[in-house]
Amino acid sequence: MSDRAALLRGIRAWLVFFVVCLVLSGATAFPLVHELRWTEELLRSLSAGDRLPALMEWIERVRAGLDEADAEYPFLLYGTDWLAFAHLVIAVAFYGPYRDPVRNVWVVELGMIACAGIVPLALICGPIRGIPFWWTVIDMSFGVFGVIPLYVVRRRIKRLEALTGGWAGGAAGTGDGGGKTVIPAASAPSP
Repeated sequence: MSDRAALLRGIRAWLVFFVVCLVLSGATAFPLVHELRWTEELLRSLSAGDRLPALMEWIERVRAGLDEADAEYPFLLYGTDWLAFAHLVIAVAFYGPYRDPVRNVWVVELGMIACAGIVPLALICGPIRGIPFWWTVIDMSFGVFGVIPLYVVRRRIKRLEALTGGWAGGAAGTGDGGGKTVIPAASAPSP
């Protein structure tokens, strides 16, 4: 297998992993009320309140807030529906780097910037919204752990770019140019 093919396969595997995590993260924002009820029941069955009382108190408080919002102000939960939708839309954007990594490296870089932005957002908005600091740390971890696969992908894309002279291949990464005539950057005529 060529270096190019191995790089493409590695890039795509990391991108699939990242997209699956992004979709799961988004999809879990739809059924928040039910998830919190199930989480509270599970933690009670495991006697988590005895070992982690702060966690249990927080889960109970959040569940009570969601129950009240769901019963009295269900339109507030519409915001989390949009949050979930945004995760799904962002996941679709990563088809670009999957298809043509070199040309669409900007999507990966945008994802890295978004991951970095999670940290200040959590540090600023968490205290404003009364989120316990330990939960803010959990929220920040999404950015910290999310940037890892994107960093790996970006490094591999840059290696692929160097290997291919700036072009990684067509729609399926087969090198056919996706039906287009491709002039490698080194031999392109000047205007």
